[in-house]
Amino acid sequence: MSSEQNPLIKVENLRKYFPVKGTNPLQKKKYVQAVESVSFNIYRGETLGIVGESGCGKTTLGRTILRLYEPTSGKIIYDGAPIYDSEKKIAVKMLPYRRKMQIIFQDPSASLDPRMTVGEIVGEALDIHKLYSSKKERSERINELLDKVGLNTEHANRFPPEFSGGQQQRVGIARALAVDPEFIVCDEPISALDVSIQSQVVNMLEDLQAENHLTYLFIAHDISVVRHISNRIGVMYLGQMVELADSYELCSKPVHPYTRTLLSAVPLPDPIKSRSRQRILLEGEIPSPLNPPSGCRFHTRCPYATDRCREECPELREQSPGHFVACHL
Repeated sequence: MSSEQNPLIKVENLRKYFPVKGTNPLQKKKYVQAVESVSFNIYRGETLGIVGESGCGKTTLGRTILRLYEPTSGKIIYDGAPIYDSEKKIAVKMLPYRRKMQIIFQDPSASLDPRMTVGEIVGEALDIHKLYSSKKERSERINELLDKVGLNTEHANRFPPEFSGGQQQRVGIARALAVDPEFIVCDEPISALDVSIQSQVVNMLEDLQAENHLTYLFIAHDISVVRHISNRIGVMYLGQMVELADSYELCSKPVHPYTRTLLSAVPLPDPIKSRSRQRILLEGEIPSPLNPPSGCRFHTRCPYATDRCREECPELREQSPGHFVACHL
C-alpha cells in the first residue's frame, strides 16, 4: 500500500488500561496495561493483519479502535476526522460512525441473541439507522444479506442455536454488512470454527471485500491464516507492536526475534524442509500485563537481550521502506 495515500484509519500512541478490581483502597490502584503506545495506519481497501499470542492485546486493540472500549489515551483518526484525541479532549458520539465501522466477533454463539430470529438479528441495525422505507424493502434487504453470506431466505425465521458454528458466523457477518460499512474489525472470526469451515469463511471474507470495497483489520493468532488474507501484518507482544511490514516481506525476512519465533512454529507442507528447519523455542513465562517488565517487554524471553534492552523501551522505527521494527538490535 502506498504511504502517500491518506489512511482510512490512523492510530497514534493508543493506550488502553483496565483497572483491577478488589485492590486494597489504601494501595496505589493497579491497572492491566492491555494496549501500550500502539501506532499504525490502515489504508482504504487493504487488510491489515494483527497476530500474537493469546492475551497480547489484539482483541482489545480492535475494540478500542471502534470505541467499544474507551481508550485510556492516544488518538484515533477516521478518514481525516478525529473520533478520539486525549490531548485535545475530543471524543465524538459514535452512532454516525457505527454505520461506517463494524465488527465480526470471535464466538458467534456468544455474540448472537438466542431469543431473536436471524431476521431480527440482521434487521436490528437496519432499524437503528432507519435504512428502509417499507417493511417489504426491509425484508428484501435481509434476504439479500443472507444470500450474500451463503444462507437461504427461510433461515431468517430460525434461531441461532439451530445453526452450526459456521452458519452462525455467517449470520454475524451478514449483521456486520447490514449497514454497508467501509471498515470491519474481524476479531478472530474463524478461531471458534472447525478447520474444514475456516477456509470457506476466509474465502467469503475476501470475496465480500472485493465486492463491497471493504477495509479489514483481521485479528488472529494463526500467522498462516493472516499471511493468506492480509496485505500487511503487525505483530503484537504484551500490548505493544513489535514489527509491522508487508505480508510477504514479514514472512520471508522477519527481523524481530519474536516474529521469527512465531514463524518457526508454522507447519511446512514439505516434510523434508520441515525436518531440516530449526524450531525456535522461547524460555520463561509471558510476563503479566499487570506488571510488565521495564525496557523492551520481550527482553525476559529474548535470547539476544542486552542491558540496554532491560532499561530502554525500543521505538517502532522504519528499518527498510515500509518495514517497521521495535528492537535495539
